[in-house]
Amino acid sequence: MSTPSEPRQPHDGPALEPICVLRPRRTDALAELMREYREEIGSAPGGNEPRGYESVALPRPTAGSEDLTQEIPPLGRESGYGRGGPGPGLRRAAVAVAVVAAAVLGFGGAALLLPGENTDDKAAAPAPRPTASASAAAPTPTPTQPAADPDGPGTLREGATGPEVAELQERLLRIPDVYRDGSTSGRYDPTLTAAVARFQLWYGIRGDETGVYGNDTRLALESRTAPVVD
Repeated sequence: MSTPSEPRQPHDGPALEPICVLRPRRTDALAELMREYREEIGSAPGGNEPRGYESVALPRPTAGSEDLTQEIPPLGRESGYGRGGPGPGLRRAAVAVAVVAAAVLGFGGAALLLPGENTDDKAAAPAPRPTASASAAAPTPTPTQPAADPDGPGTLREGATGPEVAELQERLLRIPDVYRDGSTSGRYDPTLTAAVARFQLWYGIRGDETGVYGNDTRLALESRTAPVVD
């Protein structure tokens, strides 16, 4: 806690007053500007406008220009636009357009489906039965003749049977090592086919198919063997 200062004796002399110090300001430049400004105003024609400027008269508007000017009405809800968005009239028009578009699309889809349904009905309909006159007028097919053997008539191949096959077996038995211990059953089996192919290879017969007893093979075999006697 601070202690109070000790009391002092009162001053017997005159009371001291505050001293105000005044500093001189440079007003010469401001006074010079004001003087020049007054001289310019005083030398002007009217005394109110500064020297160096010229007054210009504005052109008057032509007659009838006010009649050509039209005032633009303010935009609001009545015009269909504004802060409140489109008015009820535009909304109704948009709904009507959407309904018409949906109806057009529906009718178009139905029109596309109808031709397909008619086509299916026509395809499902049973075909008409031929009449008796039509069946009678139809030509009868002629029997086709069997195709001729490419190796010529009398050609024997695997699967054939008969006395001609037996004669072939007898002749091959007379050729050494061609049809050794072969059968004379009269059946053209795989063993006989191999014997015919071996004969064709050994004697250079190329006119017939391999293993087939054709004209070229027959001539070569008959020329090398004697006729078979029953």
